[in-house]
Amino acid sequence: MIRVRMAAALVVTAISSVVMTAQQVPVSPIATAIDQLVSFDFAIRTEAARTLRRAPAGDVVPALAGAARQHSDSYVRYLALVLLAGFGDASAESTMRLLMGDPNDRLRAVIYGWFEHHPSREMLPTLVAALDREQSEFVRPALTRALVAAHREPAARAAVEPLILAGEDYFRGSVIDALGDYQVSWARAAIADVAKLDGPLQDDSILALGKIGDRASLPGLAVLQKTAGPETQTSLAAASCLITRECDAALDYLAKTLAFAADDPQHQPLLRSTAFALGALARRGERRALAILLTVGEPAGDPARAAIGLAVGHVALRNAGIILDVLETRTSVESAGDLLLDGFDMLSEDFEEEGFFVQIRKAYWAAPEGSARRRVAQALIDKLEF
Repeated sequence: MIRVRMAAALVVTAISSVVMTAQQVPVSPIATAIDQLVSFDFAIRTEAARTLRRAPAGDVVPALAGAARQHSDSYVRYLALVLLAGFGDASAESTMRLLMGDPNDRLRAVIYGWFEHHPSREMLPTLVAALDREQSEFVRPALTRALVAAHREPAARAAVEPLILAGEDYFRGSVIDALGDYQVSWARAAIADVAKLDGPLQDDSILALGKIGDRASLPGLAVLQKTAGPETQTSLAAASCLITRECDAALDYLAKTLAFAADDPQHQPLLRSTAFALGALARRGERRALAILLTVGEPAGDPARAAIGLAVGHVALRNAGIILDVLETRTSVESAGDLLLDGFDMLSEDFEEEGFFVQIRKAYWAAPEGSARRRVAQALIDKLEF
């Protein structure tokens, strides 16, 4: 009996030792940070993301890839994939391919966004096939932008071209906007047909013609200018500027219109269309357009601030460099950073925002110590907490 009790005691001791050893194994700071990405505490989840962005790539990339593939929390999977994308091509490519058909909508939107910025001829058939099933308003625009990015491929053109004239307006607008961003010349005639029609796609189409930049669009824009209302005149002015590069008169007009509309809540449609037009110019490198948005938007209250902040946020997501260029010329970055933060909060475009963060960090390290660029980049890093 004594021997039995002693044997039992030894077993208990051994089990206790194993449990204690397991409890004493430290949890990886990277694993902890990944779990904290969905903390209810804003400060904790923000610091977790900062920790992961700053961890050595050799340590954090495998952990993020693993979390994106199999973490128990679907939102952690999504955020892990977003952060993984920020570490570059070799680090994320295999995971993006592996998760292409994942049932998580958010993950697929990130994957399509990835392939917009990293076009792959090999993946094109998969992207084209996805058009038949992707109908979510959060996912389909990312997919169509990825296809537009491959517009020189015949298969991509065959898939995208019918979408200009058919489908839901929201989806058509995202296609038309992307075709303008990528200056797809074969789409010009179809977009010009859409631009002739009153409705929610008219401004998108007019600005897309401007971004494509073909002077053949100017006669049609001139015809529209004779009868268009005030809200459409702003897009027409911006489009003409983009095509001719003669922008002084257009910018003067847009600056006065934005200031006027921002002062009167009754002119919200005009305010939104003017901010939209200035944002399109800024995205294509027109620094004065961004300066106008900041000058009017920084001291403004809502609802004007919201419309202008949204436009500034869109500029940042498409052209991080112009944000740095313009902020270097301003006496304070604080109020501009607040406006940009408001825009990001409204947009909630985590993948594109991560791309902006990557560009700002690169600019910081590339700039000489003590330079205006490094000062502005540091101010944005502090303000946006990335």
